[in-house]
Amino acid sequence: MEHEITTLTARLLAHRWLPRTDTQVKRALVDETFRHELEHRLAQVGLVLLDNPFAAHVAVGLQEDMLDAVFGGRDYQASTMGMTRDEIALLIVIWALIILPKRERQLGRRERDDDGQNDMFGQDKPITHGEEVSGAISEASLLADFGSQLGGKTKVRNFALGKLARLGFIERRNGMIHEGPLLDVLLDYRVLADRIVNGTLADVLAAAGHALPQTEDMEEDEEAFDDAPASAAPSAPSAPKTDSTDA
Repeated sequence: MEHEITTLTARLLAHRWLPRTDTQVKRALVDETFRHELEHRLAQVGLVLLDNPFAAHVAVGLQEDMLDAVFGGRDYQASTMGMTRDEIALLIVIWALIILPKRERQLGRRERDDDGQNDMFGQDKPITHGEEVSGAISEASLLADFGSQLGGKTKVRNFALGKLARLGFIERRNGMIHEGPLLDVLLDYRVLADRIVNGTLADVLAAAGHALPQTEDMEEDEEAFDDAPASAAPSAPSAPKTDSTDA
């Protein structure tokens, strides 16, 4: 176990994130002793394991008491990862368009092409990850709907989207924007969902023709998922998560 712990720790530090399907990651999610030792190793260098059971990847982040030491008291650097206000706004719009519908499908145990009408035992299925539940959005549509509000279409296309891709929030393929490894790990669903659906952004998205799911039932389902016995959950309980400490 010693060699595997050392290897997994090194891989997490080198790659920043790893898929849940990785053999060593899967062991960390189901083997309590292995998980405890991994978290202990990370804690020795001021890091925590970031694990959201609805996300397809795990990542590492800074412990809260390390923020000042690393960022020198400049909290804005810790919470924005060097992004401008327009880039942060773009990130939140993309998160709302990809993660909110994705979470609705996951909690309903449905895939993108499944309306759930023919599956009597859907709620007994494990949580699904990946493109089966996570949709993509068109870059052209995003630019047409929001480009002028987020610094201009050229700036968004040539700079902002590239930056979000480099940070690991999105993937750009053939003119489409897909969920990146960190989009559902670093941004806290429980903080953002209610603020988006019941805030001004919901009106902005609706005006652009993007209907958002209601979050009340989804939040209740997430709480029930967290309270379920470990044997009923598809993974180990999630580690502390933050939107500001990507390592």
